[in-house]
Amino acid sequence: MQIGVCTDRGRLRENNQDYYYSSKTLDLPLFIVADGMGGHKAGEVASKMAVEIIVEVFNSNKVNVSKDEKTIINTIKQAIDEANEKIYKKSLANLEFNGMGTTLTMAYILGKKLLVGHIGDSRVYIIQDNKIYQITEDHSLVAELVKNGSISAEEAQYHPQKNIITRAVGTSKSIDTDIVIDEVKKGDIILLCTDGLTNMIDDLEIKNIIKDNDDMQKACEGLVKRANELGGLDNITAIAVKIV
Repeated sequence: MQIGVCTDRGRLRENNQDYYYSSKTLDLPLFIVADGMGGHKAGEVASKMAVEIIVEVFNSNKVNVSKDEKTIINTIKQAIDEANEKIYKKSLANLEFNGMGTTLTMAYILGKKLLVGHIGDSRVYIIQDNKIYQITEDHSLVAELVKNGSISAEEAQYHPQKNIITRAVGTSKSIDTDIVIDEVKKGDIILLCTDGLTNMIDDLEIKNIIKDNDDMQKACEGLVKRANELGGLDNITAIAVKIV
């Protein structure tokens, strides 16, 4: 695997409420992005908690988790449930953190299989054979409106309620996690990113920036730079993983 990662607070935000994990070892090929929400740094508390809890669960199950698909899926669900419970309890116990939550999008690579756990409107893409595919479904108000035919995909891009998400980690007692399983092959690129990227750059330009860079670190830095050039309205995080 060839890996790149870049995060930035953007041009308008005072702090970066995104948090990420990018594995540096092949024995735990785990990648996570989280986009926190909540007032006065509560969002960055939620995103950091979620990522650290999930990494801890995977590390404690490292011996078993690499064995088969079912074990990985169960570990993804267990880890997200644990993160949800702890963030929710912290938000109830401390007024400063009341209502905090986070998106959570994670990917684990098992051979030719990509296993994804997903909540919110951060995304996973696969770039394959010069095409880009979004394999996660946004849990957002505008995504629901597009799905039921109330607005078009083009109208969704500029909708005033674009940033309202319908599902987040830590905002309720229980959480429903989307599990996505896909296949990857040599040469494919997996991209995990927060909406600070996808709200500024469309899918085609994302694909072109990545394909124009053989080095995944430079690709991620190029994506963040371009999002900032177009306004940098939010925190921006991108992780790119090339299967080699």
